[in-house]
Amino acid sequence: MPRGRPGRIATQIADRLRGKGKTSFTPHVDTGDFVVVINAEKIAVTGKSSSRRSTTSTPAIPAASASGTLQEQLNRQPTEVLRKAVKGMLPRNKLGAAQLTKLKIYAGPEHPHVAQEPTTLEV
Repeated sequence: MPRGRPGRIATQIADRLRGKGKTSFTPHVDTGDFVVVINAEKIAVTGKSSSRRSTTSTPAIPAASASGTLQEQLNRQPTEVLRKAVKGMLPRNKLGAAQLTKLKIYAGPEHPHVAQEPTTLEV
């Protein structure tokens, strides 16, 4: 995956997960493909938005909530930044949850899905 903006990449991933490029697309049926994203660590945020945007994590324990900038989140967990961006573009129901399980994100170039012979999608 080339260096790109998370929102632009997430839009194309969400369209693939929903199956919008297929002629058999129906909004209430899960007709999408599995998507494997590699090299998520190479995602870059342009301009000053990496230092201005703040992220907040609220786990089950309220005292353990964490906040920081987007750049800190990209350094710590680059896969979660992309996963949250894609999740926001999917339907907010059981169908969206099922489509999100078809998304596999890996920080490096190695992934365990070689046997499925994935095709390359240039973003």
